[in-house]
Amino acid sequence: MSDQHIDPAGNTQAFRAFANAREQESATPKKSPLLPIIAVVAAIVIIGVAAFLFLR
Repeated sequence: MSDQHIDPAGNTQAFRAFANAREQESATPKKSPLLPIIAVVAAIVIIGVAAFLFLR
């Protein structure tokens, strides 16, 4: 029927490596973009206050 023989052990090992990689990715916490947003807003506020005081 089929002349090609696929080794199931190789496929299982590949799947296990893939599954373990996915588990490790989900185990690591995702970084929140909150800190950079706060820094940008703070910089804009400081520049705005400085410009207001300078142009007064």
